[in-house]
Amino acid sequence: MALKGMRPVHVVAGGVSKFAKARPDRTFQPIVKEAFDEALQDLGLEFGRANELIDGTVGCYFSDHFMRQLKAATMVQDYLGLCPKPSHRVEGGGATGGLGFQEGWKSVASGLMDVCLVFGWETMSHVQTWKGNEFIALASDVSFDYPVGGFYSGYYAMMVVRHMHEFGTTVEQMAHVSVKNHTNALHNPYAQKRLKLSVADVRAAPMVAYPLTRLDICVMSDGAACVLLASEEGLASIEKAAGRSLPRVVVTGVGRGTDAMRMADRPHGEVILLPHEKPSDYKGLKYPGVHSFRAGRMASKQAYEMAGVKNPIKDLSFVELHDAYTSSEVQTYEDMGLCRYGEGGPFAASGKAFLPGIDYGLRLRGQGTIPVNPSGGLIACGHPVGATGLMQAVFALWQLQGTIPRHFGDAALQVKDARRGAIHSHAGTGTYVTVSILERQD
Repeated sequence: MALKGMRPVHVVAGGVSKFAKARPDRTFQPIVKEAFDEALQDLGLEFGRANELIDGTVGCYFSDHFMRQLKAATMVQDYLGLCPKPSHRVEGGGATGGLGFQEGWKSVASGLMDVCLVFGWETMSHVQTWKGNEFIALASDVSFDYPVGGFYSGYYAMMVVRHMHEFGTTVEQMAHVSVKNHTNALHNPYAQKRLKLSVADVRAAPMVAYPLTRLDICVMSDGAACVLLASEEGLASIEKAAGRSLPRVVVTGVGRGTDAMRMADRPHGEVILLPHEKPSDYKGLKYPGVHSFRAGRMASKQAYEMAGVKNPIKDLSFVELHDAYTSSEVQTYEDMGLCRYGEGGPFAASGKAFLPGIDYGLRLRGQGTIPVNPSGGLIACGHPVGATGLMQAVFALWQLQGTIPRHFGDAALQVKDARRGAIHSHAGTGTYVTVSILERQD
């Protein structure tokens, strides 16, 4: 990945609104401002002074349908008092927030801006759940996939059934993901669903699309998140205005991948190898099939190579990944190289992705190897689509700053000595995926 002339980009601050099933008290503009205000409060900057420092913005939201409003990012820009500064909207299905984060990175790394605000949101409660699922399903191929499935839980159920057939993955292994993420969320005040569950609870929940129960699936949400990105010069200006030096968290790697919208069009071929893998690891594997996400592999490969990640399970302190379904977390373990293809189920049940020191009510052998979704992920935090990838970035920033105890009021989710983290944002049936690497620099 060519990066000639690119400047270092600092993640300076971030904020997250409370994610909720509905926010009838607020329209989308003040929900975004909640997140923005939190970021400014972290910096100790007044609203007017911060706006003087911001050169432009990236606005992220998934669907105009939920609000019956086009060009809503412009309305947020106005509400935040940032007109007539430059801005552009990003949309890429479930990966909208992750794409927006990388567009903000490009604006700063290229020299176009010294300080860029990236904000994202969704207010999904304005329509009934069935209608919301219809809107979301429009991110599949409406001429082929949509008429025979009609909603994403059906698509993901099909994909994981194939994963179960190919690799022997079990529903109990998948349920470990739900137990982990909901338990983590008990310590995260921003999360929408804070539940203490057992594997039996997950399997006993109402079936949505076999083998996925209601507790295997994330929920629609209202919410917003934002991050402030800066060059060295921009960071110096912010520090001068704040009257103090700030922790150094730098974006060291970015990657993106794509795949065909129609799953039937995805060809079998050689596995895209990550730095720690070799061809003999995958002899005879039909790849990607419908059991794996080639876009996630490509995004991971690019981000790891750029950041110098040789072996993710050793070189990353934690991962915040797009767990719209427990099954997709299991599949993404493999795509990101935390384990080999086919080993995602055993990896989920091993405890390696669980935080140390938390009682999950499970017998876990490798607890704490590489915490995945220490925040609770989408399954527990909620999924206001345009905000989700930015929520991951904010929680990753706080992990690397060591400020999770201050923001959450609880130290349980703070990853000890966190040095480098990955955020992963996923769209469609794996058609658009981003991976970004954030790193603390002393």
